[in-house]
Amino acid sequence: MNIAKFILSHKEQILAEWEAFAATFGAAADKMSNLELRDHAKQILEFVAREIDKAESPAQREAKSHGLAPRSGLDDSASTIHGKLRFESGFTLLQLIAEYRALRASVLKLWGPNHHSTTPDTVEQILRFNEAIDQSIAAAAVAYFDKVNETRDTFLAILGHDLRSPLAATSTAGSYLTKSGAFDERAQQIGVRIKRSAATMTGMVNDLLGLARTQLGDGIPIERRECDLLEMCQWAIEDASAAHPRANFDLRASGELMGLFDQARLQQLLTNLANNAAQYGAAGKPITIEIEGLETHIALTVRNQGAVIPDALLPTLFDSLVQLPESDSRPASSLGLGLFIAKKIAVAHGGKIDVVSNDIVGTMFTVEIPRQ
Repeated sequence: MNIAKFILSHKEQILAEWEAFAATFGAAADKMSNLELRDHAKQILEFVAREIDKAESPAQREAKSHGLAPRSGLDDSASTIHGKLRFESGFTLLQLIAEYRALRASVLKLWGPNHHSTTPDTVEQILRFNEAIDQSIAAAAVAYFDKVNETRDTFLAILGHDLRSPLAATSTAGSYLTKSGAFDERAQQIGVRIKRSAATMTGMVNDLLGLARTQLGDGIPIERRECDLLEMCQWAIEDASAAHPRANFDLRASGELMGLFDQARLQQLLTNLANNAAQYGAAGKPITIEIEGLETHIALTVRNQGAVIPDALLPTLFDSLVQLPESDSRPASSLGLGLFIAKKIAVAHGGKIDVVSNDIVGTMFTVEIPRQ
């Protein structure tokens, strides 16, 4: 009996093993019924059996071996639906793939004892069986990632909309409390703390949005428009000053600072660098920000005085979720995403960012953004 006929005539036995294996996946499977554990396994087996028996030309076989098989009706296939439902049930991608690995092993284990000799025909059947299983895995995995991306988009929408509005209201309340002459000194101090907290949380939200986009493959989107980078610097310093009111920022600008850039993204880049300098720089020492408009590019530097960063740590500064060691005078106050996002924004503009840290210049970040 060939594999296709064996699968169709032993479906219940194969499905029982599929169900038993799926039930071992802990929390994801604990509350699932037998029907949910089997999901679309019956239809997947029928698909595999049809693929094994389907006539194929040498050219079609070659295309399938390179993942170029026709995908008509793929969105409605049992494998596609299975991948989506397994995501919604809390299965990991590894667990999804493990199901197929177990299915492959079960079929070959049950079918094998009926064939005591290896012939060209049995080898051909095994090859066709493996191709069909791989095709089903690919469809399920694509559907699984589609659900991941859909969930990501929902997360970004919630983060971008539902959090930004209350943060804006909080910041406005802080500004109102700090209005000169409107309230007593105690209320004004409370207002300063509210503004600082709102600015810190806004920075975290922006960095989380950037991390979500980059980690899930979208990168940092930019939109170049005519803008004034001097104005951008002033706004970035205002943002950083709200989070670090005791920091002393010294802005120096020269050259042509009008051009086609994504002003909002560059403001986020500079705000992150300024926040980093304020967090790790020596108290009372100025933080120097220089921006120069050159013919081919914009040069931006942010320099602070403070403890020298060890050479071994410099290559890791632009990785996500990296923070320098805490100290009594400098507790952690960020997610460790600021420099990571700053680099992604520079790269999205076709530019670059570098850092040096020594006793002579202090710690200095240098950014180059091309005009074209």
